[in-house]
Amino acid sequence: MLSNEKISGAQISLLFFTFIVSTLILSVPGIMVSFAKQNAWMSIIPASLTGIVNIYVMTALARRYPGQSIMQYATAICGKWAGKLVGFYCTYYLFFFISSTVNEHAGFLNTNLLLYTPPLVLMATMLLLCGFAVLAGVETIGRCNEVIVLIVLVLLIPIFIFSLRDADPARLTPMLGEGLVPVIRGSVVPSAWMSQFYFLGWFLPHLKEKPEKVRKKLLAALGGIVALIMVVDLLGIMVFGPITPRMKFAFLDVIKYTSIIGPLERLEAIAVTIWILGIFVKISMLLYMFCISATQLFGAKNYRKSVLPITVLSAVGSVWIFKNAAEFEAWITFTFPILALFTQSLLPLLLLAVAVIKAKIVKH
Repeated sequence: MLSNEKISGAQISLLFFTFIVSTLILSVPGIMVSFAKQNAWMSIIPASLTGIVNIYVMTALARRYPGQSIMQYATAICGKWAGKLVGFYCTYYLFFFISSTVNEHAGFLNTNLLLYTPPLVLMATMLLLCGFAVLAGVETIGRCNEVIVLIVLVLLIPIFIFSLRDADPARLTPMLGEGLVPVIRGSVVPSAWMSQFYFLGWFLPHLKEKPEKVRKKLLAALGGIVALIMVVDLLGIMVFGPITPRMKFAFLDVIKYTSIIGPLERLEAIAVTIWILGIFVKISMLLYMFCISATQLFGAKNYRKSVLPITVLSAVGSVWIFKNAAEFEAWITFTFPILALFTQSLLPLLLLAVAVIKAKIVKH
């Protein structure tokens, strides 16, 4: 390990709740409806299976290799050179992931709030804040997120309640009129988000308790994600019906459509607040993992020395990665689910399988 920082099982569960929900809640519901129509709210259930599998796989790997990140036990499992290749791939994947996330953040703010602000300014300011969080350490990120989760939930509950006034349950029918196939198709994109429990491979080494003891808390976080996305999908469908897939940020449009009598007429500021708080945690976690990966890949001892150059590199990648919003939308709809299936689901499964086989061979 590169530091002695420790976080509790509750903190790590809340971190991954925020990590997954922050971008899933706004970008994906409309895509789900485009595939599953009025039954899109069901699609999150089969999508959650990838999350369940990853929670068990990553905690099993952490139990076999205590105190080691996925970068370290990949070498122990695959050998020096193959392990280095896996580590290099994981590091590049993090670079690609953080670049796309920061780019999405700038695109969201440019579309909905700061129309004339250069995207580079939005990217650089967010990365600068996240860089300070990474320098403060994983304990600080975990404690900060506890407050952020509370704020986000307090902001979301009134929105859910007031949006019910414009909801029409009749738009949810017919239920399963075309069978389960559209529901399964609608689960493909959100499954890429649910499998992001793969990133536990960088945080479980900091866990105060044994990995197997945190499974219930992680499954509870997964259950909270499923419930929240199900509610968001239900509201989107009941408020907008068949036009939901045409909306880039369906939940944001639900919030815009909802009004409260009195001075609180325009509620999109609440959506932007939720987005900024959530994306701050997500980018901080990604930047932390990127710094840890690069440090372990090149055999350095202090990850904090790499924060500045990696933050600059992430800013460059964020500008370079997508030419426009349409390219990003096509990527998360068609390319990212395939990439996530391989990297976030199959790769850790393969590592665990090889570790189990090697352990059996040694015993015999």
